[in-house]
Formats: sequence, structure tokens, C-alpha cells
Amino acid sequence: MTDSLFFDISTQMAKAALDGLSLRQQVISRNLANVDTPGFKAQTLDFKETLARMTAEDDLLPLKITHDAHLTTAASETGFSVSLRSGGTFRADENNVDVDVEMTDMSEAGIQYQAVSQAISKKLFLLKTLAK
Repeated sequence: MTDSLFFDISTQMAKAALDGLSLRQQVISRNLANVDTPGFKAQTLDFKETLARMTAEDDLLPLKITHDAHLTTAASETGFSVSLRSGGTFRADENNVDVDVEMTDMSEAGIQYQAVSQAISKKLFLLKTLAK
């Protein structure tokens, strides 16, 4: 009974979203750290598309593991992939990191992370209140 309360699809979706947003912030941070590195190509993580694919394909629904010898599913991994950012202008040193774009993306990812965290926090508070 308690497993269904704490590990339902919305909680799994929120966990995947937080993992993806955390990875997106890491990618943006790496881009910013290499803003002056000659030849560095900016990277991106397509968070929305990957999360939509996970939802559509039910990748978030784990298989039940009843024995230690069972294999884990691909859903246990993040499923997010990092790719080179398309577009942008290359400078003379072949670097295409745009600080303004990176800071905008970082702010957006931070706001999204905070929103998902607050939603999960409210859900857990509600469950705690109901358990009293």
C-alpha cells in the first residue's frame, strides 16, 4: 500500500524530471566553464523531448524485480543524452558558446527544477498530513 503512495507514476515522473534538469544544469555549467576554450563546441540536452518520449513509451514504469538475479531495466538509467548545440556563431577560435544563451537556459532550468521540487514537496506534505 505505501509503495503505491510513494512510488506512483507522478513520483517517478518527477524523479526523471529532476534527474534530467540536474543533468541539463551540468551541461550548461560545462559550456560556461569552457567559454574561453579554443575549439570547444557548446552542448545541449533536449530535456522536454526526452521526457515526453519517456512518458509516451512508458519508460518510467519499472518492471517488478522479485529476485536478486533479475536484470534492471533501461528505465533505471536517466535516458537523457547530451548532443552538440546546433546553430550559433563560431568565433575565430572555433568556440560557439554564447554566454547569454547559456545564462538564459540556466535560469530556465533552475526555475523548472524548483517547480518540480515544490510539487513533490507538497505531495509528500499532503501524504504526511493524511497519515496523521
